[in-house]
Amino acid sequence: MSGKLFGFSIEDTEPLSPSAVSPVPPNNEDGADHYMSSGFFGSYVDIEGVYRTEFDLIKRYREMALHPEADSAIEDIVNEAIVSDSNDSPVEIELSNLNASDGIKTKIRKEFKHILDLLDFDKKAHEIYRNWYIDGRIYYHKIIDLKRPEEGIQELRYIDAMKMRYVRQQKKKKNDGSAISQLRSDNPMDYDFPEIEEYFIYNPKSIYPTGNPAQTGASQGIKIARDAITYCTSGLVDRNKGSTLSYLHKAIKSINQLRMIEDSLVIYRLSRAPERRIFYIDVGNLPKQKAEQYLRDVMMRYRNKLVYDANTGEIRDDKKYMAMLEDFWLPRREGGRGTEISTLPGGQNLGEITDIEYFKKKLYRSLNVPPSRMDGEGGFNLGRSSEILRDELKFTKFVGRLRKRFSNMFNDMLKTQLILKNIITPEDWEEIRDHIQYDFLYDNQFAELKETEMMNERLGTLATIEPYIGKFYSNEYVRKKILRQTDAEIIEIDEQIEQEIKDGIIPDPNAVDPITGEPLPAEGEDMGMMGDVPMEPEIDGSVTDAEMQKDTKKAEI
Repeated sequence: MSGKLFGFSIEDTEPLSPSAVSPVPPNNEDGADHYMSSGFFGSYVDIEGVYRTEFDLIKRYREMALHPEADSAIEDIVNEAIVSDSNDSPVEIELSNLNASDGIKTKIRKEFKHILDLLDFDKKAHEIYRNWYIDGRIYYHKIIDLKRPEEGIQELRYIDAMKMRYVRQQKKKKNDGSAISQLRSDNPMDYDFPEIEEYFIYNPKSIYPTGNPAQTGASQGIKIARDAITYCTSGLVDRNKGSTLSYLHKAIKSINQLRMIEDSLVIYRLSRAPERRIFYIDVGNLPKQKAEQYLRDVMMRYRNKLVYDANTGEIRDDKKYMAMLEDFWLPRREGGRGTEISTLPGGQNLGEITDIEYFKKKLYRSLNVPPSRMDGEGGFNLGRSSEILRDELKFTKFVGRLRKRFSNMFNDMLKTQLILKNIITPEDWEEIRDHIQYDFLYDNQFAELKETEMMNERLGTLATIEPYIGKFYSNEYVRKKILRQTDAEIIEIDEQIEQEIKDGIIPDPNAVDPITGEPLPAEGEDMGMMGDVPMEPEIDGSVTDAEMQKDTKKAEI
């Protein structure tokens, strides 16, 4: 089966200026398969084992996810990245940094909500993120009405990663078969790169299940246009083979080691746990054959082996079979100590699982999960900073990087939706894409504890340095160096304080007595009875000293 499903095409922005040239071709580290044009199917070139490796890797990743310890670590990562809440959506679009009108922002939020509804993200967020994390890639077919593309995306259909491949096909030129040729121009850096066609190949029976692309045909399947598929990878690429990896890749060895150690431990305990007896049977001077027959008769006489048959529910006798966990029967010639029964002790160190714990921690570290989360180890105290571990802070940053990488899926879907509905143009998207952020629900108490403790330390330092403000330190210096406020935060905080003073939410610091803390009266306001200060009587300058002396004598009389 070979065919082509024509999709839609969204033109990119204008290419670089003709003077901006480089001998290095564009690099796309997304694990795409490369072909050179040769006939209808194409020929496989210089990437031996990519298909087999990629197919087997995805299959191995999914098998690894079924391991209990790996599943526990994966669940920790997914639960940290995707927080389910009955009231809020797991992710919301953030447009505060976008320089656009309120009408455009409202339309963008509406279309993003439409995309979340198509994905049913509120209910399936955990499964979608988990599939992306385990496989290292995720595919969605953006189904639109080709007759009415202005209606936007009609459906987002999930595609199994084992049934889809991203392909870059090099179109071979007739005049020159080389991959890169230098043009005849004045610029020595001007090179002619081959034309690359990008598309996806979908095969319902999975891509190359045999692991040999030569047997199945390199381009066997349905070709789907590049813009019709949302393709989001983990960002990890094997540079030697050019294939996309999952974050589980570096845990392959750790899981295999843990499995072997656990299996060997089980075998050792089964073989060494029971106590076994050794029967030394005196056979006298009997010949070898008769001695063996005599030993066998004694063994069958005293041996009791009852086996429960789960199929029939019966208990039957299996004396003719001897297992390694049973007793030992050994002959002893005349001249020995006669018939003797001794006991072999069982294993003495069966309780040691130090090696198991080591490989468990190694597995968790390979997945960037703090080992303290293993089996509920370590305390969790929301009141003390001493419980904040450095591993938890590193884990928080790791989850943040995963979220940013996963957000590329939303970017691709949103781009298609906005362009199809004529809300923006492809050129506009290149300008606004970096200003669109996605706000995931946050549920990491360790990070909150870190921020709280840092704020307490800053406020304590501020209280110590406050008497020296205006003498040795300025307000701006204290806000930038002690409180670690940026210029944008300072402007925003000052505006908020001014608005709250105007609204009467907080008092004006300039209208408060710095000594008593009481508000000062407004300008021209009467101080009141309690605030009146007795004034000295005014002396009339027209009254002479002689008259004042007469008044004084009258008062004495």
